[in-house]
Amino acid sequence: MRKTWLSILALLLVTGVLLAGCGTKNASGPGIFNMNLSSDPPSLDPALAQDSVSFVVLTGLYEGLTRKDAEGNTIPGVAEKWDISGDKKTYTFHLRHDAKWSNGDPVTAHDFEYAWKRVLDPNLNPASPYAYQLYYIKNAQNYNMAADNPDHISDPNQVGVKALDDYTLQVELENPTPYFLSITSFWTLFPVHQSAKSNPAWASKAETMITNGAFKMASWKHGNAIDLVPNENYYAKGEVKLKKVHFYMVNNASTEMMMFHTGQLSFAGFPTGEIPAEQIGKLKEINKDELHIQPTAGTYYYAFNLTKQPFDNLNIRKALTMAIDRQLIVDKVTKGGQVPAYGFVPPSIQGDGQMFREQYPDTGLLSEDIAQAKQLLAQGLKEEGLASFPPVTLTINDGAGHKQVAEALADMWRKNLGIEVQIQTQEWKVFLQNRTSLNYDIARAGWSADYNDPMTFIDMYTSTSGNNDLGFKNPQYDALVKQAYASSDQQQRMQLMDQAEQILVKDNMAILPVYYYSGVYMVQQNVQGLEMDYQGQIDFTRASVQ
Repeated sequence: MRKTWLSILALLLVTGVLLAGCGTKNASGPGIFNMNLSSDPPSLDPALAQDSVSFVVLTGLYEGLTRKDAEGNTIPGVAEKWDISGDKKTYTFHLRHDAKWSNGDPVTAHDFEYAWKRVLDPNLNPASPYAYQLYYIKNAQNYNMAADNPDHISDPNQVGVKALDDYTLQVELENPTPYFLSITSFWTLFPVHQSAKSNPAWASKAETMITNGAFKMASWKHGNAIDLVPNENYYAKGEVKLKKVHFYMVNNASTEMMMFHTGQLSFAGFPTGEIPAEQIGKLKEINKDELHIQPTAGTYYYAFNLTKQPFDNLNIRKALTMAIDRQLIVDKVTKGGQVPAYGFVPPSIQGDGQMFREQYPDTGLLSEDIAQAKQLLAQGLKEEGLASFPPVTLTINDGAGHKQVAEALADMWRKNLGIEVQIQTQEWKVFLQNRTSLNYDIARAGWSADYNDPMTFIDMYTSTSGNNDLGFKNPQYDALVKQAYASSDQQQRMQLMDQAEQILVKDNMAILPVYYYSGVYMVQQNVQGLEMDYQGQIDFTRASVQ
């Protein structure tokens, strides 16, 4: 191992690319945790964040009513305890009296009420992409949806979240929601300091960010680096062992790996970086103690722009979906323990007494059949009045091996269907903006669970979801999701969500599933207490570096 990496290191030194500073200088050593984000977080406003890069930073800066342990269990956060009514529709959270913001102000129930109603505010600009996560709350949806809604509620006081006093928050739900408690650890439900009212740009500078988590922001050099230091006002500051967390923003997998092997990174790879697929085999031999491969609750897929010809044609979408070899992709391209995906909900999501995929296998949702794909393509082109397939662009974000997967798909479509594809790579923030504005043909996508229930995938593509970037609108789908929301019968809920997934994938082929995620990452042996849960979410707040 030593000889192999010294040879590579010598080569890089000769060519002068050894981290060229990597855009920033940072010391490694005891108490300092270094990690690569690959890009600048698009937003560190809990109401606006919608991606894994932002979430990793937010995990250190904020804490919700609850937290998650390594097994994904819900444990107390700012709320030290809670009561649930007999009908399971009213939650009363009792907040810690010693919870404080990084500026020393107390964290109160009023801060949570303000933050949640801010997410739902129909005048918030830009709108929160995750506002629908709060639709479980009484009157939340009708308050949030103002346009073309005859049932719109203009009074935020009618929304079912209320601070009864400084340390008691009462939440009324529309219906019993088995996973609601789990959602309270999610970033959209983090508290926000009410100084945000007077400064719209508060979340873009270290100097104006007031946070309540284990760490506070010391500096943010956009596109370069972020530094976090312990929040001396955090109620559990005795559990925080790190002196500093440093985030690099290096968008190159080979450089990231070299930074790990030279000790500049404490952690490399998933969820914000990349372990090059071609190196995984060798790493299993020479770095088996540092390398980790862990199944996570997420799905890697491609999104069709359903508002754009010819992707508005079902037969064309079916042809493209059926003409790829998923097993070949996970065996020869990604090589990190991924599992071919034929549905949207991944295998590690809980159903009714067993895993959802065990109850409802994805094998019946789509198949791989090149001969049938050719027939469907011909039929679809005829329906669209096209003599041949028009120019198509496959849009991906840079990094994380996306180009290799895109090239594999493009090659399969060329060989199997005679379709030529141009691959366009975009910076992460631009990529997200273009997805949201439906400015693409076919785009890479990925979704990881926000909580352990199929609904975290299923309600993403309702007509009113802020994360629906397909242009998918299906009244039957919406109705099934609404019924599942309202049902307290677990068996019925699972059946309804299975029906909804069939509409999304089997009947409409609105997405092209590729594989179910596994997290491939490396951790230095001097790092202790770092947690990655079933969702693939990393928690460094209680970690230490020797």
